[in-house]
Amino acid sequence: SRLNCNLPYPTCLNVCMSGSALSCEECLIIHPSCAWCAQEKFGSARTLMSRCDLRQNLQKRGCEAHHMESPSSSTTVVKSEPLSSKGSGPTQYDVIQIMPQKISLSLRPGDQTSFKVQVRQVEDYPVDLYYLMDLSLSMKDDLDTIRNLGTKLADEMRKLTSNFRLGFGSFVDKNMSPFSYTARKYQDNPCNGYKLFPSCVPSFGFRHLLSLTDKVDRFNEEVQKQMVSRNRDAPEGGFDAILQAAVCKERIGWRKEAFHLLVFATDDVPHLALDGKLGGLVQPHDGECHMNEKNEYSGSTNMDYPSLALLGEKLAANNIYLIFAVTKRLYVIYKNFTALIPGTTVEILDQDSKNIIQLIVNAYNSIRSKVELTVWDQPEDLSLSFTATCQDGQPLPGLRKCADLKIGDTVSFDVSIDARGCPAPGTQQSFTIKPVGFKDRLEVSVDYRCACGCTDQTQANSTHCSSIGQYTCGICRCDPGYLGARCECQEGEAGSMYLSACRQAEGMQICGGRGECSCNQCLCYESEFGKIYGTFCECDDFSCARHKGILCSGHGECHCGECKCHAGYIGDNCNCSTDTSSCVSDDGQICSGRGSCACGRCQCTEPGAFGDTCEKCPTCPDACGTKRECIECRLFSSGRLSDNQTCQRLCKDEIITVETLKTDDPNAVLCLYKTENECVMKFTYSEHANGMSVLTALKEPECGAAPDAMTVLLAVVGSILLVGIVLLAIWKLVITVHDRREFARFQSARSRARYEMASNPLYKQPISNDYVETDFSMYSKSYNGAAH
Repeated sequence: SRLNCNLPYPTCLNVCMSGSALSCEECLIIHPSCAWCAQEKFGSARTLMSRCDLRQNLQKRGCEAHHMESPSSSTTVVKSEPLSSKGSGPTQYDVIQIMPQKISLSLRPGDQTSFKVQVRQVEDYPVDLYYLMDLSLSMKDDLDTIRNLGTKLADEMRKLTSNFRLGFGSFVDKNMSPFSYTARKYQDNPCNGYKLFPSCVPSFGFRHLLSLTDKVDRFNEEVQKQMVSRNRDAPEGGFDAILQAAVCKERIGWRKEAFHLLVFATDDVPHLALDGKLGGLVQPHDGECHMNEKNEYSGSTNMDYPSLALLGEKLAANNIYLIFAVTKRLYVIYKNFTALIPGTTVEILDQDSKNIIQLIVNAYNSIRSKVELTVWDQPEDLSLSFTATCQDGQPLPGLRKCADLKIGDTVSFDVSIDARGCPAPGTQQSFTIKPVGFKDRLEVSVDYRCACGCTDQTQANSTHCSSIGQYTCGICRCDPGYLGARCECQEGEAGSMYLSACRQAEGMQICGGRGECSCNQCLCYESEFGKIYGTFCECDDFSCARHKGILCSGHGECHCGECKCHAGYIGDNCNCSTDTSSCVSDDGQICSGRGSCACGRCQCTEPGAFGDTCEKCPTCPDACGTKRECIECRLFSSGRLSDNQTCQRLCKDEIITVETLKTDDPNAVLCLYKTENECVMKFTYSEHANGMSVLTALKEPECGAAPDAMTVLLAVVGSILLVGIVLLAIWKLVITVHDRREFARFQSARSRARYEMASNPLYKQPISNDYVETDFSMYSKSYNGAAH
């Protein structure tokens, strides 16, 4: 059977038979489902690969079970002592916070196996705290503030642990140009001529002042002695100091059985690797301890500043949690550093360090509420994947971290592992899994199941091989110059009886045109591109899909024209990762439930959704509903998320409360909902340019008293009467105006009629000639009088 659709390949190709395995060991590497039959009489001479097949196919073809070679991966627990519950007291040196402690893996390439790791942060665990302070001139007021820090800090920390020790160190910068003042007049007093503070001590790189001790008065005494210094440029040499405090374990006094905290207090940015070239320092930092007899860093003017990678490596190797205590303006810079240095947190320090005690307590509680696994010395041919199960009991694939824990909580991680190949025989490999900042670790030793047991029964010059070859695992390995299943042919022999066995089908080329037929079998040509193989030279390891010019994207192997992807990758060219950890949103959903995860990236399908995990969607139908739950639990401690831990974990948006809500912002979505007591709560939801979601809500819901029924009735009746009266008045006004206009028009017409009917006063009847003169004169007088 050349097809088997139970195999995890889209073409249902029987990968075992297409892999051209010429030995038992080659068969085991092809795929974990492949088995080799070492039975003497099995298969046919024409099909050289028939011994490598699926186990069920071999059984169907007559191979007995005890002749099959098909090892599988396994896990053996070597040491597993139970987790401890308390850290201090007589058992403090036997505290166990990870289980198991040792396991052994036996891996067959491609065959995945898994094991479980449990972690618990025990109560009352010893704490070592080393306070590393910037003593440049700008920190003078901070130095005055911490004069009595030791006593106060010890009192607060004893509320968290009964076993606390405190140490102290300081730093400024490299005492060389251009980092510090090096002119002769500044050698003893860099503040010479500085009016605001005329006296200070010379610059220094790092100075260890007090080893870790439970006598906190010693801390106060050392602080009282200190004076500030002055360097030239703004950045400080704090990373030099951090590295020395981490690697000089004996000088500092770090205990193996303790929780290590390194508090780094400063008000400016640090110098980074390569900055030392400004002063001519081209030698990279070697990561070693360089403390002289005065407990001062002796390599300050010889080596460059350490890199972030080197810092992270040394802090992790010595189980040290680093706390950046920095002023507000530097918060973003140091927050970016925490993403590059595992086990690091950042807190905002007041300008005069007044809040340093609360800052340390908060950072300690934050660190103790998280568990994150790291892998050390992982072999390149091993692939590991994690699934975290935190306090809620829900598995989170792809995650190796749990947060929001209480001290004493137990979390577990399922670790899946598979090998991608076989190292040289006899190779012993191992790696370590440890929680960040813990001394506890899980040691994992690995051996590989790449060999077949039948090779132990190899027969030299066996009669099965015509006495001219080795018989091993059911096949012959012929001496040079001989060929054939039983070494029955010599090289160069050819004939028609052999040629037919070298054609895949009648009419096709011999050996597919990519080889020669010799003694019943194809000898494939060599190729500069890769290997040609197969019964009829029909396969090769270079004719597969490529991605950006790389065969199988570098994440798979080419087998007979098809990419066989390594664990964690799929696709025709293996360019698509199956890891979904980058798609998990804060609420634990894949792509916030608004999209799908493809090749490790979210593809948002909900209109209006965006963000790395589709977490932002102001216009989504459920946006107001989702944010409403956060408003209820954050402002009023009510609703479905009223549990404080759940609310803090899922509702991380900034909420601003106001007396009056402005709704004129075009980028904000207005949300309203009715509370249980029939009031209306209003808030707006918007996304800032920096990617933060901001909710602006009323301090209290808007509530209105219900109107009185009689008042409403009287208001309605009164309104109807008022409207009627107003309409009557308007009607009366219109009629009155109309009548007056008609009366005026009538009076005007009447006047015209009277004038037309009356005689003209200027007209007189004609008279006789005797009176013409007299009358005329009279008329003239009358006229003139009228004119005057």
